[in-house]
Amino acid sequence: MNVPASRVDVLVWTAIYGGLFGVGIGIALERNGQAFGWAVLVCGAALSVAGTILIWVRSRMRASEQR
Repeated sequence: MNVPASRVDVLVWTAIYGGLFGVGIGIALERNGQAFGWAVLVCGAALSVAGTILIWVRSRMRASEQR
C-alpha cells in the first residue's frame, strides 16, 4: 500500500478529533433524553480508537514510504 505519510497524518488527527467531538455530542444527546445518544457516543469512540491505531501504523511505516 503506497499511502504517503502526510495523508496518514491527516487521517490520524481527523479521526481522533472527530471521534472526540462525536463522543461529546453523544454525551450531550444522551443527557437530553435522545434515544440515539449512545449510538453517536459509541461511533465517536470507535473513530477515536481507529485514529489511535493509525498512529501506530504511521510509526511502523518505512523511511521510503514516508516521502
